[in-house]
Amino acid sequence: MNNLIILIGFSGTGKSAVGKAVARMLGWSFVDTDELVVRRAGKSIDAIFAEQGEAAFRQLEREALDTALSQKNAVVATGGGAFVQEGNRDRILAASAVVCLEAQPETIVQRLFSQSGAEARPLLMGTPAERLERVCQLKAQRQSAYANAHWTVHTDHLTVDEAAREVARAWDTLRGKLFRDGAEGNGDPAVIVHSSVGPCPIYLGAGLLGTLGERCRGAGLRTTAYLFTDTNVAKRHAAQAQAALEEAGVKVHTRVIPAGEASKNLDEVARCYAWLAECRAERGHFIVAVGGGVVGDVAGFVAATYARGIPFVQVPTSLAAMVDASIGGKTAVDLPAGKNLVGAFHQPRFVLADTQTLSTLPPREMASGWAEAVKHGLIMDEALVRSFETEADAILGLKPGALTDALRRSVAIKARVVTQDERETLGIRTLLNYGHTLGHALEAATGYTALLHGEAVAIGMNAAGIISHHMGLLSADGLAAQTSLLRRYGLPLRIPTDVDLDAVLNAMQLDKKTAGGKVRWVLLKEIGHAVTNGDVPATLVRKVAQELAA
Repeated sequence: MNNLIILIGFSGTGKSAVGKAVARMLGWSFVDTDELVVRRAGKSIDAIFAEQGEAAFRQLEREALDTALSQKNAVVATGGGAFVQEGNRDRILAASAVVCLEAQPETIVQRLFSQSGAEARPLLMGTPAERLERVCQLKAQRQSAYANAHWTVHTDHLTVDEAAREVARAWDTLRGKLFRDGAEGNGDPAVIVHSSVGPCPIYLGAGLLGTLGERCRGAGLRTTAYLFTDTNVAKRHAAQAQAALEEAGVKVHTRVIPAGEASKNLDEVARCYAWLAECRAERGHFIVAVGGGVVGDVAGFVAATYARGIPFVQVPTSLAAMVDASIGGKTAVDLPAGKNLVGAFHQPRFVLADTQTLSTLPPREMASGWAEAVKHGLIMDEALVRSFETEADAILGLKPGALTDALRRSVAIKARVVTQDERETLGIRTLLNYGHTLGHALEAATGYTALLHGEAVAIGMNAAGIISHHMGLLSADGLAAQTSLLRRYGLPLRIPTDVDLDAVLNAMQLDKKTAGGKVRWVLLKEIGHAVTNGDVPATLVRKVAQELAA
């Protein structure tokens, strides 16, 4: 990074005012790409739109970005649509620390039209109600692009100086810290999740399990560990983890729970509480979760709630857990009515993912994990999708270079999103639920036994892709590309014929993403670009579900 901060976000989020304040704080220069466009064109932006059209404006905007990205020690405010253009986005992310300024649509409309006139906003013409609707539409279209920012500051209730201080704090954190290119197996994290409770390093590479004890000590976890695992990995990976902890001088108690989603319930949690009490667990002790997503969820939820919260470490041994479940601090258990309905946010101290554990997974478990890894590319990174296509043989063959590269890129997407939207309050993290609306409903309707999580999500992504196409978002070629990719990675695309569709559709209404009685679907506008939509007709959902079950 060249001491360059790029501010992105919708018009009215405060980029110009906040950017000037940040520049004053740091003693840097300030550049506004819209002002550069106006100077170069010799006319206002609304005049450019009216006389030459949006395409001409975007070309001028690209030229202004070239000028801005050549600066050093500068804060750059960009136009609301600049970062949405893919060519711009890649250059900006490669050259600078990117901070997105966010605000609610109502705040944006109030700011834009309280002083300046609508004529200065050529894409936001119309009545107040029409303006608000247009802001909502444009924000929804741009959200997946904005989600690529390295940091997000929500400005609704902040003064200009307060928002500027948050941007400056982001810069202090981002300088060389957010994404590191650690060599496989060395001491550097592949990526770091930054949360309200501090950084969570994610270590990913081959042969890392033996370093668990020393990494725990380095994280200040040195006394007593309660190792949670399941019957699938207890004798191998969990035994290695226990040995590594004991070699580092950590006392270890181990609890083995039955493998499978059926263990993710409050009864099992109660038994874990009782066991910890018998072991006289204290808040200064810590929990280590060794296994797949079920172990991580149960152990994480217990860690979040026992003694009002004790530290824990994630050691995922399944592919799905490595790229998804272990990252971001979400912990939860299931109820008969739905999946993950009881839970808490509790960030791990660190995540340790040893890719050598993947060689012991059955083919069906591996395929299930690929659903989550591929999903990250489908929603936010077209280039990653292309890598999954062109490098499929090497990735599926677990060739170290191709495998590690694909997993790190997938993990980086998840880490970036949860860093920006830790508790899913900004709408950014919701995009990670692509395929999960129908997927979770399938799991609940089949008692969490008929389908693995990734299998259900893959069917859900197929359904969401078809719905996206019917809604006029995803092209036929885009849908075909998703279908081909899911098939290549051994994932199912259809609903089992013995599933009760009414039970599935009813379970969707209990989905955590439901708001105001409407299910908020995550759909694809194109490969690498997801959006949310709360207006998918129930008749279309039923029609697609029936087609996939036929």
